[in-house]
Amino acid sequence: MKNKILFVLLALALAGCKGKQTAEQHEEHEEAKFQYTAYSNDFEVFAEADAFVVGETANVLSHFSRLPDFKALESGSMTIRLTVNGKEVSQTLEKPTRKGIFSFDIQPETSGTGTLKFEIANETGSFEVLVPEVTVFAVHQEAHEAAEKVVVSKTNTTVFTKEQSWKVDFATDFPRNEPFGQIIKTTAQVQSSQGDEIIVSAKTNGIVMISGNAVLEGKDVSKGQTLFSISGSELADNNISVRYAEAKNNLEKAKADYERSAELAKDQIVSAKDLISAKNQYDNAKAIFDNLNNNFSASGQNVKSPMSGFVKQVLVKNGTYVEAGQPIVIVSQNKTLLLNAEVQQKYAPMLGSIASANIRTIQDNQTYSLEQLNGKVLSFGKATNSDNFLIPVALQIDNTGSFTAGGFVEVYLKTVTNTLALTVPTTSLLEDQGTFYVYVQVTPELFEKREVKIGATDGVRTEIKSGLSSGERVVTKGVILVKLAQATGTLDAHSGHVH
Repeated sequence: MKNKILFVLLALALAGCKGKQTAEQHEEHEEAKFQYTAYSNDFEVFAEADAFVVGETANVLSHFSRLPDFKALESGSMTIRLTVNGKEVSQTLEKPTRKGIFSFDIQPETSGTGTLKFEIANETGSFEVLVPEVTVFAVHQEAHEAAEKVVVSKTNTTVFTKEQSWKVDFATDFPRNEPFGQIIKTTAQVQSSQGDEIIVSAKTNGIVMISGNAVLEGKDVSKGQTLFSISGSELADNNISVRYAEAKNNLEKAKADYERSAELAKDQIVSAKDLISAKNQYDNAKAIFDNLNNNFSASGQNVKSPMSGFVKQVLVKNGTYVEAGQPIVIVSQNKTLLLNAEVQQKYAPMLGSIASANIRTIQDNQTYSLEQLNGKVLSFGKATNSDNFLIPVALQIDNTGSFTAGGFVEVYLKTVTNTLALTVPTTSLLEDQGTFYVYVQVTPELFEKREVKIGATDGVRTEIKSGLSSGERVVTKGVILVKLAQATGTLDAHSGHVH
């Protein structure tokens, strides 16, 4: 029994030694891998390649993303050209090996440093992406030594594969060094501009009669469309129907008197003075009747819309008694809007240098620049009043359909400056308990979580005071998804790739 146990232990030891030897041999003969990243105006390429060794076939697994949306290239032919010392080897694939992925096999003919070029041809045109420096080794040993010198830091990094990024809204970009002045953040109330809104008032006393559903808030109306009528037929005093009938009777009498006087004047029975007097009475009666007839009828006044637009507000109810000049309905076109903002007095010296603004809608969290909305700064206050110690600032914008009159928006007033600052899109930032982070690209599939110190923000871009340099590409869209990938654990960088 004792000998049997010793035999088993010896067998396990031998197996362990053999396994260790096999692992060491596998590691010794494991192929060296190199990664290449390049950009053009239209494409990003991320290639994982076997070491280029003279006379050996190397696989180049290439991931192509369209710019600027960073989606997979799904169609078109692709040619790879490896050029070293004037000698070129190439291969053409008529379509992707898989969505966004082209798998090439090329055999270098000479060693040295050269270029790797990808030529793309699809329905939109022909394009090139160049990897400016690649090395072809004479033997495998040189390739292994070179691969060992390539150190990629994986401290606090997250793997987010191209296959993952292609399925979501994802993008990367470099920070910008740009003028970034004082930002004044405030809120503003949205109002219709004076030229785009009109109040329809009553032109006479009477009872408002609204028929059907012609006048409902939000309902479109056209110029000249009858909105409602005002009837005074049931009023004992100042009855428009009585006035209309009286004017009509006076006109008929004045007309008859004038025509009779004109006939008698032919025989000089009526003097010229009396004829002129009759003519004057007829003209006056006609003017009074025509005025009432154009604006009223025997049943009252029909009130029409003075412009096309929509009913913003109905100020009275059906059957309400109104007097002449009383507002009834507000009609608005809502094409041009006013943003009435208010700022603290400490910003008063800066208001004259306001050059632009960013406006963020609260309901859908969309941000627009003043230039996108064809807007401008109309005015800013020079003083305060006893009711409100804030200083007003008025902006005018075109309504894109995302703004509602009467609502509120956030406004970032931007002042002119010559001071440059390093900025990133606000969507690049990730906040965790008051500390801000960005994901810096190590490779297109590996991202480092980096703490940064931020400064001012204009709602679109945020100033970075420390923690990032202008040459480091960061994730600008899909930051939260990269964080979730980190939270679920590091993934195999090659998972899902076709080799």
